[in-house]
Amino acid sequence: MAIPSDAELDTLIRARLALVGVDLDQLPETADPATGSPTRAAAMESLRTFLAGPKVNGVRQGGRPAALSFWTPPATGADALAKAQQAAPPLLYPSITEAWTEEGR
Repeated sequence: MAIPSDAELDTLIRARLALVGVDLDQLPETADPATGSPTRAAAMESLRTFLAGPKVNGVRQGGRPAALSFWTPPATGADALAKAQQAAPPLLYPSITEAWTEEGR
């Protein structure tokens, strides 16, 4: 499955946000250090990166949904299923889980 272009990602993001009543046009176009709110462009880039990964040499590498969809346990052999239950799958929000469980420390 090919990773969508930035224009396709923008359409998906705006449509999904519109369905839940979020209008990114309410964000400022320039940074506001007083409030710290992100700019519209920064929010869109953050959402594109979440969905399709960061750009490396102009190409997105895949984001969190792809990591979750295509993850397979790194176990092989006769007891692969038993070992697979012990492996941690990729997390949608790893920083929150790591903070709560001290995982990765």
